Amino acid sequence: MANTVIYQAIWDTKLAERLDKPQNWKEICDVVYTDSQTHNFPHIATTGEPAVATLTNTAAGRSTLSNIIPFVDVTETNETLSIITAEIDSVYLDYADQAQSNYAKMAGMGDLLGKKMNERIEAVVLANHGTWTNFGDTGAGVLGLASTAITVSDTNVDDIVRGIIEQIITANGYALYKEKGGFVEWRPADWTKLVAFMQANGFNMADSALKSGGAIGVDYLGLNHYVSTSHTAGHLMAGVRGVQKLGLLKSTFGKTYVNEMPASSTAGSLSGTQIHTRADYGLLVPTNLRPTLFDVNVA
Repeated sequence: MANTVIYQAIWDTKLAERLDKPQNWKEICDVVYTDSQTHNFPHIATTGEPAVATLTNTAAGRSTLSNIIPFVDVTETNETLSIITAEIDSVYLDYADQAQSNYAKMAGMGDLLGKKMNERIEAVVLANHGTWTNFGDTGAGVLGLASTAITVSDTNVDDIVRGIIEQIITANGYALYKEKGGFVEWRPADWTKLVAFMQANGFNMADSALKSGGAIGVDYLGLNHYVSTSHTAGHLMAGVRGVQKLGLLKSTFGKTYVNEMPASSTAGSLSGTQIHTRADYGLLVPTNLRPTLFDVNVA
């Protein structure tokens, strides 16, 4: 005997939870929200600073013309953060689909577009490595200002951290580092090696790492440690926080725009709703601060 039975299926009432990519750009960049197209960052370069002069502090010296306070020129330089790049993410929903499907809802789609744009900003920030200072293997495993890729391991992850801090200090960035803090943004596999090092060394930190597996953003060995899956292949970002400027157009970023019955690409109008979000942005690494922000070249 063989019965024909139709089995009941259970469907969720909304789209399944999405696996969102890690986003750290608000932590590592100086984010400038503005409605101006150009944001100015004037500075005095080292070569333009007033030089220190020597005076002869004796009775004879004080009476000579050579001991008069000199006039020293100062040269200011201006760099601009230009918000001229725009990117957009959009979706169209037919009116019937909106009515008949729990999965084609405006609020859910708008939330998805926002997440996609935030993830895109993370990738844009990390793709700017060409404006940073190269950090890599200078030879025989010695880490410093070089472009040769480093193979990250459980035994050298701490060397990378120390090398980054060393180069910040060598570039006279110690005061800036103490003020803003330093960071490194790892790949997931690198993060695993860092946690293994944490769990194998120290006491309180080792206990904490064994218990929690290492907290994202933890301050360890003098840097704040983040993880991302949006790196350009072969490049990590590290250095002083806030050195890279990220400009976002305040009036457009984070907003969802709704267009009912948008024009068809052929003729007439579509019977539905088009929603989109956009990001107008620009990036700047000021020249005088560039020696404190690193493109960590990794294999």
